[in-house]
Formats: sequence, C-alpha cells, structure tokens
Amino acid sequence: MKPAAFAYAKARSLDHAVALLDRDGARVLAGGQSLIATLNMRLSSPSLLVDINAVPGLDGIARRNGTIEIGALVRHVRAERSAEVAAAAPLIARAMPHIGHAAIRNRGTLGGSIAFADPAAELPACLLALDGEVDIAGPAGPRTVKADDFFHGLFETALGPRDVLTAIRVPAATPATRIGFAELARRHGDYAMVGLAAAARADGKTLAAVRLVFFGIGATPVRARNAETALTGGDIDAAIAALARDLDPPDDVQATGAVKKHLAGVLLRRVARQLAEPA
Repeated sequence: MKPAAFAYAKARSLDHAVALLDRDGARVLAGGQSLIATLNMRLSSPSLLVDINAVPGLDGIARRNGTIEIGALVRHVRAERSAEVAAAAPLIARAMPHIGHAAIRNRGTLGGSIAFADPAAELPACLLALDGEVDIAGPAGPRTVKADDFFHGLFETALGPRDVLTAIRVPAATPATRIGFAELARRHGDYAMVGLAAAARADGKTLAAVRLVFFGIGATPVRARNAETALTGGDIDAAIAALARDLDPPDDVQATGAVKKHLAGVLLRRVARQLAEPA
C-alpha cells in the first residue's frame, strides 16, 4: 500500500518548523521509522510533513550541571555507540541494542521514539525510570516537561500539534547509581511482550529512590509504585507480589494479561539482581 498524498517542507530552524506546523494536519518528520510505516498503511494521513533534519542544534550530546542532554535528532546508533551516554546514562545505553534492528537504529531518533510514545517501546520507559525531562519548542516559546507528566495515554503526550520535541535530559550517573533493564520479545528486535526499565540509588546495603517502569503492558509506560516501595525495603518477593496491585495488563495479540503479569514478575526478579550491582 502507498501513502495518501501529502505536501513536504524542510524546516531550516525551530521557529520555521513551529510556523510550518500551523497548517492543519501537519506532522513532524525526524527519523521516520514509525511514521513512514503508518503512512504506508494509511494509519496516518498528514496534509504536510515538516522535515526537521536540517534544523541546527538538535543532534548534540552534552553533560551540563549534573545531567546529560541528548538532542532529539541523535540517531539510535550514535547513542548506542556513545561513550558519553554509556558513562552518564547507562540505562539508555543498555536498552539501545533492544530497539528494533540495525537498519532501524541507523535512522531512528531518540526524540522520535519519545514523541511517538509507543507503549511497548524501550526509550519512553527509560526516560521515566531515570526521572528525566523533555525540552519542547512551541508557539509560546520553549518549555520543559517532566517525564512523569509527559505520557498521557496511548500515543498521547504533552506535545501539542505545533510543538517540536528538541531534547531529553536525565540526571548523570554517579557511583551510587544502580540500573536494570530486561525485556521479553518473541524475536530480538521485536516490540517487547513485557519489558522493565529500572533505576535506583545505592544507600549502604539497601536501595533508595527506586523507580520501576514497565512497558508493553498498558497505554503508557507504567510505574510499579507499590513494588518500588517493597524493593526499597529489600524484599524482592514482596515486590513481585505487589505487582498484582500495580499492573493490570490487557490481553493483546502477543499474550493474555495474566501471562504478561506473570512475565512482569519474572523480569522484576532478574532486574532486582542487576540493581544490586554498580551500573
């Protein structure tokens, strides 16, 4: 199938992109690894594609004031191979090889994955687990949104129709940082049936500030807050039992909700072991 007809424009600056998005039905084009597929299946029918690949300043990776900032146009493959990302955001580095396949990672962008907000994708869950934030440019100027407030529903985020996601930012790792990541997929590179991104801080022999974020089990990444509390106390069995209160995954084409809930417990046990080791 071929996409419906649409116009195309190449933005030369952020202001230009925001202005172009004033047209009804306009959509941002970055890596296009999700958008092009939905166009071809006619699940998306934009009137205009606004290509932001020529906008300067959106492809940087930099450490600032105890954080690492990753530009929206940074390709997955670059983040996967970046020594700076590995050192300052090891959870993102650990998740990168699980994203799609090599061809997808060569073109796909971090900003595109966050903006698309597929509930089975790895990066939205990592951003939430790291208590990160999103920089946005829009008609009213720039603003920053915490990850906890960014994901609103199925493919719905805090982005408005004329907004452009410009960067994500997460706290840089320290010697006390602990992270964990695991997912279960039918084939490597497929979307996960269930996945878990986790972050915490070592506090003596226990963990503090535990954040457990599951993906592939709801309309958005889901924090397991009761399990976080139990794991902070060091009781992995209690944390797994708490998932019954935290998670209510629906049946889908990959597995029933009951199977997903069981797999969530399996992943939590694996990730809890990772959290016991330095990042």
